[in-house]
Amino acid sequence: MNDRPHDIVVFGATGFTGALTAEYLARHAGGVRWALAGRNPAKLEKLRSDLAAADPALGELHLLRADAEEPDSLRDVAAATRVVITTVGPYIRYGEPLVAACAEAGTDYVDLTGEPEFVDLMYTRYHERAARTGARIVHCCGFDSIPHDLGAYFTVQQLPEGVPIKLEGFVRGGGTLSGGTLESAVTAFSRVRQLAEASGERRKLEPRSDVRRVRGVRGIPKRQGSIGGWALPMLTIDPVIVVRSARALDRYGPDFSYSHYLVLKRLPVALGLPVGMAGLFALAQVPPARKWLMGRRKPGEGPSPEQRAKAWFKVRFEGEGGGRRAVTEVSGGDPGYGETAKMVSEAALCLAQDELPASAGQVTTAIAMGDALTDRLRRAGIGFEVLEKS
Repeated sequence: MNDRPHDIVVFGATGFTGALTAEYLARHAGGVRWALAGRNPAKLEKLRSDLAAADPALGELHLLRADAEEPDSLRDVAAATRVVITTVGPYIRYGEPLVAACAEAGTDYVDLTGEPEFVDLMYTRYHERAARTGARIVHCCGFDSIPHDLGAYFTVQQLPEGVPIKLEGFVRGGGTLSGGTLESAVTAFSRVRQLAEASGERRKLEPRSDVRRVRGVRGIPKRQGSIGGWALPMLTIDPVIVVRSARALDRYGPDFSYSHYLVLKRLPVALGLPVGMAGLFALAQVPPARKWLMGRRKPGEGPSPEQRAKAWFKVRFEGEGGGRRAVTEVSGGDPGYGETAKMVSEAALCLAQDELPASAGQVTTAIAMGDALTDRLRRAGIGFEVLEKS
């Protein structure tokens, strides 16, 4: 691995989030051999020139041509680096060839997916191969799902060891969707049957413990007085990732449960959100309506710097175990883009540079990086705070 010419390659560097990721690495990857990859050489040249305007040394960045529809080009990228960052979605459409290449080459992989179907399919198809080659395949390394996965792990560490633990997560925030995020969400809504099939196939293969009990609990809507808002069950990939970390790590205790909520201040908004989501889901089932939805914002388009500057997130965790209680909070700025670029970059830097627990195959951030990544993110400005401990 150390003989490879690059430590990190950013695939999809000319997309909206990919460019933000490249800009973050330009500021924070000193001493790391990194490169840009994408299918359009002219756009890669333009991005490199933009980066070099701030730091002339970046004019020497290597550029690699790679296309999601040309598997040979992705195998070349995987063979040339220790870690790949990919921002090319929807991942269910474009992601598999790169996972396959990294699993075969023993190359560590991080992405920004929040697509459960894709994650489950990649487990069934490539987990065993990656485990044999030593590749760490780490999905969901942006706002989906680092604050939730590492935040849950951080909270559990504030509670006694070896005791049953009940944990709830409450998400608040504000921001604007990019075209790529919208396309990924609508695509996922249109593939419910395929999602169920992928989940079922994974359950057949995934080992379960006979001595520990770990489960996700779908909560019910409620008034959350500790936050001053209305909590609605949040059916995203985040609680699934938390539960997978808990199944793999004994520190979560012999009996662990997790519930995940979105918190809204105003009751009318809380009542209207399920109706709006049901309408979006219904539209996604109809091809012309699905095309119309995706056309509301084109891939590569995203919120302005001014919009991103106003965006924010806070995830509060309330945990109980062994007669003790811990309340923590993970917080930051623009969740979908600025902080997501930071998270995926720091995850890649962590895999490339830090001494980490042994792991391989498809793993979560808590399993692969744990405290090392939490420490990196804290130094980078993401808050991990203990609010209460009793």
